[in-house]
Amino acid sequence: MEKPGRIVAPMQSTFHTSVTRPRPGGRAAALALAAAATLAWPAAVAGQETHDHAAAGREQYHINAVRADRAPEINGVLDEDVWRRAAVLDSFTQQEPADGEPASERTEVLLLYDAEHLYIGVRAFDSAPDGVIATEMRRDSPRLLDEDHFEVILDTFRDSRSGYMFVTNPLGAKLEQQVFEEGGGNLRGAASNINRDWNGVWDAAARRTGQGWSAEIAIPMVTVRSPDVDVQTWGINFMRNIRRKNEQVFWAPIPKPYTLTRVSLAGTVSGMSQVTRGLDLRLKPFLVAGGRRDRTGASVSSSGLRDVGLDAKYGLSSVFTLDVTVNTDFAQAEVDEQQVNLTRFPLFFPEKRDFFLENSGQFTIGNQGNQRIADLFFSRRIGLSSTGQPIPILGGARLTGKMGDHNLAVMQLQTDAAFGRPGESVLVGRYSRDIGERSRIGALMVNKEGIDDARFNRTIAADALIAPTRTFSVHSFLARTSSPGVASDQQAFHTRALFLNNRWNTFAEFTDIERNFNAEAGFVPRTGIRTTTVHVERNPRPGGLIRVMEPMLRIDYTTDQQNRLITRRIHHMVGTRFQNGAYLNIVLNRWLDVLDQPFAIDRRVTIPAGVYRFYNLNFTFNSNPARRLYHRFTYSPQTFYSGTRHDVDVAVGLRATSRMSSELTLSRNDVSLPWGDFVVNLGILRFDYTISPRMSVRSLSQYNSSTRQVSASVRYNFVYKPGSDLYVVYDGLDGNLPGRPELRNQQVVVKMTYLLSR
Repeated sequence: MEKPGRIVAPMQSTFHTSVTRPRPGGRAAALALAAAATLAWPAAVAGQETHDHAAAGREQYHINAVRADRAPEINGVLDEDVWRRAAVLDSFTQQEPADGEPASERTEVLLLYDAEHLYIGVRAFDSAPDGVIATEMRRDSPRLLDEDHFEVILDTFRDSRSGYMFVTNPLGAKLEQQVFEEGGGNLRGAASNINRDWNGVWDAAARRTGQGWSAEIAIPMVTVRSPDVDVQTWGINFMRNIRRKNEQVFWAPIPKPYTLTRVSLAGTVSGMSQVTRGLDLRLKPFLVAGGRRDRTGASVSSSGLRDVGLDAKYGLSSVFTLDVTVNTDFAQAEVDEQQVNLTRFPLFFPEKRDFFLENSGQFTIGNQGNQRIADLFFSRRIGLSSTGQPIPILGGARLTGKMGDHNLAVMQLQTDAAFGRPGESVLVGRYSRDIGERSRIGALMVNKEGIDDARFNRTIAADALIAPTRTFSVHSFLARTSSPGVASDQQAFHTRALFLNNRWNTFAEFTDIERNFNAEAGFVPRTGIRTTTVHVERNPRPGGLIRVMEPMLRIDYTTDQQNRLITRRIHHMVGTRFQNGAYLNIVLNRWLDVLDQPFAIDRRVTIPAGVYRFYNLNFTFNSNPARRLYHRFTYSPQTFYSGTRHDVDVAVGLRATSRMSSELTLSRNDVSLPWGDFVVNLGILRFDYTISPRMSVRSLSQYNSSTRQVSASVRYNFVYKPGSDLYVVYDGLDGNLPGRPELRNQQVVVKMTYLLSR
């Protein structure tokens, strides 16, 4: 169904969500899979890596951890006697720039453990220690990955699929992630299975030295799940980024184009015995207090904000975890960044509430493309109104775990009545079974029912991932929804075949979403469609200044349920990645779009129904992201629905010191159509001051010319102990839209969380 839409501008300290309503087809699906098989299978057979190869790799890259007689002090200095007894590994292999060659700089990793922690020491030697690039101290900053840093991944169940990833740098900054299905989404053309918002409890410290830099990491056993066995044996791997050379080196080698998330190629650490998780009980209460003042025209109102709640986590066993939430935390300290939407379909905003983040990948079934066609369960649709206003979640529970080849995830939540609607009960269940080294089958059930109300919505689905080789895989799901008064056209089907190695990224996929498919607890932007996609990409490496080129051709062909063409995109792209990390991208898209209904693209401009053909060019240049002063520039001239459109995006960032950084992003969309002209300007200014890796101040200012709103948010965060935070947040919003009363909202919130762990 076509949905009018234009500018998405979520309010401060709230979530934005869009209510969307999204038959397995025959010939188009067959064509897609045939194309994938034709393009991928010969190369897959020629270059396949067998499961025996992965097993042999784990045998070759094996280390026994040494038990520590006392815990080392985590201060970044490896000078204590306890480290002299540690297991040491120091053989690292390049992936970039010279795949398979020894690392150009020496790296030593030391391993210790005791009953409650795994300890990792790092000596990152550098022949030019003054050339070590480290300016990022913020927690969870993606910029950390653009500088010198060290990564470790733990596949605690040795299932070759999932893992816990921890990252630190020479300044002791921290970033952690959960990985599912080997990360999938860290490569173009694959959906993301990396939970970047997971907040695991661990500790790290680092120091720069005259020989490079060093770091110490302590990972509590209670932070990661593992089998209930006397002696632990985990998959493990390490990666170091030597940024001045743009060199990535691994302990257990990972070939291009994969990353550390490829846990099926990890090494092994064993010998950890008599480890304990204690009571495996964690309680995290939160307290929120503050005030709000709203002015609409001449009307002024004030209100207080007081709230308490609790999240609890209990290990029922070493492999199953029970999470309970009471009066769920709504992430009042977080703010959505605005986006410009000149399509008629809703945009995606990520989940930020703590209760939903850990193990979120265990509930996921969706398409495996970089375009979000269907996420059958998306937790952000729970506890939020259609306009993004919070609906109180009275409480809920979640059970997640893995036993052998069996994966189980169950969640039950209940919301309170709000906005004239009764409360709802939501039950989500997900089961999957691992098959072989990397394949699996599974099923999903989502049941959403009104409390004392006849309204309901249900989704059931089955999915499969077949991966006979490291380079070739097929992913599919079949789903059906059920809603009152709807008896037909409620199915969705998706299948995708992918071949990916160091030279080719090729896939074909087919998606069929019937017009009444309605996954209310999912994210399905468009229904009543059949989409066939073929993507062919070659990655040559010419050498010299150029590290890799990414020429590609992609065709997206979308019809309605009667096979009438309604959208077609022919995508040509040549990306060029330089040796220093800079990136140049040139894109040409040729579009055909059929509007069966008028499309209100702006409050003053409506595009009438009709058949439209247009194109867009896109020129993008990203400078070396490791520089203190970096920039990004995009210029896109195009024809657009019988008119013209010019887009310009500019971003300039400055990391002035290891404590202070800022980034200014400006976006301008200049649209000229026969039915009217309009311009949309969007500006975002971020400023960060990091007092230490545990204390920071961030401000986010945004301006949207379409809504004529200026917003500002300032957040102080103090991590007074791992897992426990203090936030002080100011949010302000000013709006002056013609024909509407002047709007001014101001809010101050103090939020405190405290982790009790036993």
